[in-house]
Amino acid sequence: MKFLCKNIELAMPSKARPQFVTEKVERKVNLKDVARDADVSLSTASHALNGTAPLTVEVRERVLDSAKRLGYLDRRRKKATIATLRVLLLAIPDDAAPESDLNLVSWTILNGLRRECERRGIRIVPFVSTGRRIDGAQVRQLALAERADGIVVLNDDQPELIRSLASPDMPVVIVNGEDPAMLVDTVTPENRFGARLGIEHLLALGHRRILHLTWKGRTTIQRRYDGFSDAYLAAQLPVPDNMVVEAEGYEPRHGEAAINALLDRDATVKGATAVFCAADNLALGCLKALADRDIRVPEAISVLGFDDIVPGEFSRPPLSTVSVPTDKLGAAALALIEQRLIANDPQRPAHRLELGCHLVLRGSIAPPRS
Repeated sequence: MKFLCKNIELAMPSKARPQFVTEKVERKVNLKDVARDADVSLSTASHALNGTAPLTVEVRERVLDSAKRLGYLDRRRKKATIATLRVLLLAIPDDAAPESDLNLVSWTILNGLRRECERRGIRIVPFVSTGRRIDGAQVRQLALAERADGIVVLNDDQPELIRSLASPDMPVVIVNGEDPAMLVDTVTPENRFGARLGIEHLLALGHRRILHLTWKGRTTIQRRYDGFSDAYLAAQLPVPDNMVVEAEGYEPRHGEAAINALLDRDATVKGATAVFCAADNLALGCLKALADRDIRVPEAISVLGFDDIVPGEFSRPPLSTVSVPTDKLGAAALALIEQRLIANDPQRPAHRLELGCHLVLRGSIAPPRS
């Protein structure tokens, strides 16, 4: 048998014989090499690259610089497993900057974004406008000066601002706003679906004459009226005529004034059995106006808000509302920026991300009086 095998081997053509050639294989750079080069521990290097722990800007940049120089960064980027966002420029209008009971939605969004940036070691460069409109040229200039990796704009979705910021070399995300032209990425609550959800609940209780208290807000507020109408159409009911009341603004005093003015003209509130308010602030003002007229809620009329801010839990009665995931919008915006950085594709289309809402039922809603 040995002789046979030997003959078979000798009979094989030289090209068919097994070739045992020793070649030098270049070793791939690993995380240990990055940690050693950056003079940090292995766990610190891992946290810096994955954004899983708060680190100083200096340490995180040192690790990322080592990873880039050693070629580790490009390999990980191809696998979409690295956090590439280090510096974020945050642009907000001046009316969103002050922390107050009137600004709870904006501050919840900002706090959620701040916590996520702290957790992942992302440095925030703030830009607060000097008026209600953000200057896109100033934002871009500051972003370049600070070597920002991306821009987040809160509450301002003016077309001229978006056009001035849209660029393939700088990811931009509008938070709590819309871009119908789809030039940049946007993150917003599902305002239309949330409003429809609330109205469908009121319709299921038997309400048909529902008053919509709103104000001339941005497109996001218009979406709440769209959801109001959608619910009627889905139930094959006519959308009630002349049941929209516009307040001067979104503050409680504006809601109170609008309802008082309506009551002065029509004590029946247009025959409404429920009021759907486009914001909890308006709903709080509505509750006060009704209480001052000795109109009991929900016995005489139901009131539904939108946003789920803390004061609504302590109103009399506690306010039923559509809860918005405001504390999650910031993290969603960061994810969109990192996806665009990782993709590194100038032709990548703009993404519109909407986060779902849900109903929170408390004491301000009941079936209509028979």
